[in-house]
Amino acid sequence: MGDYLSVTEFAKFLGISTVAVRKRIKKGQIEAIRIGRNFAIPSKYIDEIRGKALSNSKKKVIEDAVKRTITEYGEVLKKLGST
Repeated sequence: MGDYLSVTEFAKFLGISTVAVRKRIKKGQIEAIRIGRNFAIPSKYIDEIRGKALSNSKKKVIEDAVKRTITEYGEVLKKLGST
């Protein structure tokens, strides 16, 4: 696999339509480079999906969610853990 994937290759990997991939690109949910009328998607997304790599921004989102959960539900989680 090279450094970039086509929309078609990425869609096949995810098992979704190319239209769905293009919509996610336009919404900014998938990073892509425009080449003429087409897009090239960095292959790093495949590693993220497989769980081999996690971007720093995604790590931060997860850490923040865990902190919020502990702050809001810490006592409940302790009680659930002791039963």
